Amino acid sequence: MSFFISDALAADAAAAQQPGFEGMLFPLAILAFFYFLFLRPQAKRAKEKKQMIEALSKGVEVVTTGGILGKVADLDDNFVKIEVNENVFIQVQRQAVESIMPKGTFKAITKK
Repeated sequence: MSFFISDALAADAAAAQQPGFEGMLFPLAILAFFYFLFLRPQAKRAKEKKQMIEALSKGVEVVTTGGILGKVADLDDNFVKIEVNENVFIQVQRQAVESIMPKGTFKAITKK
């Protein structure tokens, strides 16, 4: 039917291009690359943050996701009461706590 490609050559080319394990190697390598580059580090950070939130206790100095520095005054299952100045408290969700600061950070900032 074709004037440019003989039927015998077209049949051989179709039979030669049957993908096997070699055909799946490149897509599997791409999936592994994305897993180790993106998914695994993100899961590790989420696990570390969950452990940090569970380890909160009174007197710990924290920074919220909004950048507010304070000392934990009270906490329950869902919320944390943070002292941002003398007798000035705010209440945030536990998930809003971004990091725990070293002891003395809050005191050094409020003395300035």
